[in-house]
Order: sequence, then structure tokens, then C-alpha cells
Amino acid sequence: MQVAGVELRGVRVLVVGLARSGVAACHVLARAGARVTACDTKPFENVPGAEAFVLQAPGVAAGYALVVISPGVPIDAPILNEARAAGIPVIAEIELASYFLHGRIIGITGSNGKTTTTSLIGHILSNAGVPMQVGGNIGTPLVAMVESSRDAQWNVLEVSSFQLEAVANFCADIAVCLNITPDHLDRHGTLEVYAGAKRRLFETQQADGFGVLNADDKWCVSFAATMPGRPVWFSLNNPVTPGCWLEGGQLVFDGEPFLAADEIRLRGLHNVENVLAASAAARLAGVPLAKIAEAVRSFPGVEHRLERVTTIHGVEYFNDSKATNVDATLKAIDAFPGGLWVILGGKDKGSDYTALREPLAGKARAALLIGAAAPKIAAQIAGAVPVIQCGTLERAVAEAHSHAKQNEVILLAPACASFDQFDNYEHRGQVFKQLVRALRGEGAAG
Repeated sequence: MQVAGVELRGVRVLVVGLARSGVAACHVLARAGARVTACDTKPFENVPGAEAFVLQAPGVAAGYALVVISPGVPIDAPILNEARAAGIPVIAEIELASYFLHGRIIGITGSNGKTTTTSLIGHILSNAGVPMQVGGNIGTPLVAMVESSRDAQWNVLEVSSFQLEAVANFCADIAVCLNITPDHLDRHGTLEVYAGAKRRLFETQQADGFGVLNADDKWCVSFAATMPGRPVWFSLNNPVTPGCWLEGGQLVFDGEPFLAADEIRLRGLHNVENVLAASAAARLAGVPLAKIAEAVRSFPGVEHRLERVTTIHGVEYFNDSKATNVDATLKAIDAFPGGLWVILGGKDKGSDYTALREPLAGKARAALLIGAAAPKIAAQIAGAVPVIQCGTLERAVAEAHSHAKQNEVILLAPACASFDQFDNYEHRGQVFKQLVRALRGEGAAG
């Protein structure tokens, strides 16, 4: 088996980064006959599943025929720059997987809404009886999906900028970009570089591929100029052909209404946008519009994404831990009429929080700040809304609970990464829900 022009059998391959995708990559490479070495900054004993491989932290990449990187490894890490300078191919985990994967690919990227849209596309295909599996940046790494992949199957994949920045030949049959807003600037540096990573999903397509693009987003519109595939559009604001749009409260595909917007169970206009994108992708995958509508009506949403937790004494609690950037938090705030106690903060990603000022002033009772980014957020929203410095999520929930009144909402929508205090956004969301459920013991839920 050749990967990136390298015959794997008997050659030395270095895997850099041993999260779930890195460990899975090691096993795929070993099965193909490669001599695999893996390295990570974590101690060996903290990397379950890597026991079969030599774990080290090489200072040089010399002597390897190929380097495979996990999404968490910066593309400009010194060892990777050294490998490229020596002419050693450096590829992403998803690119490695694509050489072994069976079936066709739907790849979904964007700054916000990826997980909901990916899950919804999988739900639509499953509801229609179309063979599929869902993974990538959501749940199962692509390289761990290789063994379960089949020729007559769709692989529905959430793909991040971290995964895409190192791809050269990864090819999606249907590529979807939901939106581009500032995110991960602490890693990518500029919005242009970040958008360029997302663009790779479209640039590496074949001419017979489809690109599902947001006609209301200037970055997405710009992708159509460089992609070899055929653009299919979606829009909340205008009819688009070919494509899917919202008109008079109806979702329409190429002029045919197929679903009323008020039948969508997900809260917020941004989720109508996600449904438009998912519907377009599913239609391109061969699902009839009636089946798409049927599946959307039954889709309950995804954990940690505007997830209603409970009601206590007339106060609703919502978990949007996946709101890890400012734009996601803006969309969360927009989904409510007002009376919000918004929990913000975590690890800053180079974000500008001033965009939150006006929405918070209009809809929030207070902002409750946690984590390392709290001082920056406080400075940038000062005067727009009362600020309560809480430090921890536990204190923020307690403070909000003590102040909120009937018909108000306590919303976790942090606008930050979670890694200062939690393992990931899922961990943060689970802790929030545990804290809320502990409060529920104080009285019957309304």
C-alpha cells in the first residue's frame, strides 16, 4: 500500500500526537506493514492503546519515510518543519485514513454548527435506510472508521481546520461549509489562514464532487471560485439555485417546499441554517425530500448544543458548552428573547469579545465569568452588562441560581475553549449538568 507516494511495507513511519486519532493511525499503519514509532508530550502511561509502539520524543525526523500528525499538533511544530525541509511527506490523520477508507465521503466544516449538521445528516441518511457511519472530529476518528467502512456506504465526517490544514489528497464527494467566523486564531494567527484551512476541503475535491456552501457568508462564497467541484448553495435570506433556502416560513429545495421551519425542534435561526445545509447534502446523497423532512422532524438535537437541561422554580437551564467561540455564543443569545444569566469564560483563543456587548446589554441580566479568559472578557464587555466574577463553573451556577427569577434562563455559552479547567467541552457540559441536577434536589422541577 502506498500513502503519499510512500510504499508502507517495511518503512519507518513517525506518528506525532497520540490522542485517539494518533493511536488509531498507529494501528492502521502497523497493519499495512510499516515500522511505526509514535511520540507525544504526554507520558507513555497516559496514552492507552499505544503499548505496541515505541513511544519517544524524537528531536529529529531524520530516518523516517513518512510523518503522520494528529489534529492537536500545530502544523508549524519544529519537528514537522524539519521533516518537510528534508523532503519527508507530512500528512494529516484524515488523509492517511482516506487511502484505506471504503465508501463515499460527506465532509462538514465551518466555525459553528458542524456537530449538529454532521449528526443531522447521519440521522437523515439512517432514517432513509442509507448505509452510513458518522465520525471524524465528532466521536470516532476517521482512521478508526476504516475497518467498519464499506463500499456501498457514506462516511459522514465532521472535519476541523486543525485536520484540514495538512491535507493534500483527502477528497470529499460532498463537502459542506456552514460559515467562517474568527476562531482558533491562537493557532492559525489570522482569519485568512484559518479560512484557508477550511478551503482545503473544497480545493482537494474532484470535478464530479459537490460543494454545499453558505450563500450568506462571504468566505463560503469565495470558496466556489477555486473549487473544482460544483457548488450547491443554502441561504436564510434569498432563493439560490441550485440549492436550499428559507422562504415564507418554508424550507425550499430547488423551488420545491418540503418542510415548515416551525417543525424543526432545534432552537434558534442558526439551526434552521444548519438544517438547510444538511438537507442539501442529504438530497445530493440521494435522499428524497419527503424522507429528509420526516427525519428533521424527529431530530432532537445534540448534547452540549443549546441543550435544555431542566427547569427549577420556573428558571430554565441550557447547556451550550460547545459554544467555544464568540460567534457561537452570539447565536445562543439570539435564540432567546431575554432574561439571560450567561456564563462566559475559559481558555481564550485570541478572540474579540466586544461583539458580545450589544446582545448582552439587550438580553442579559448579568454575565458570570469563569476561567483564564475572565479578565479579558470583563474588560471588553465592561459597562454593557453587570459582571459577576465567579472563577469556577460551580460558583457561577450557584450565583446564577441564587439570583435568577421565574421565566428567566441560565445559559452556559462560554465563547472560549475549555482546556484551562476541563478536559474538553463535553467534560465542561457534563459538569454543568451535574451541578444543575444537584440544584434540582432543592425543590421539584417546574
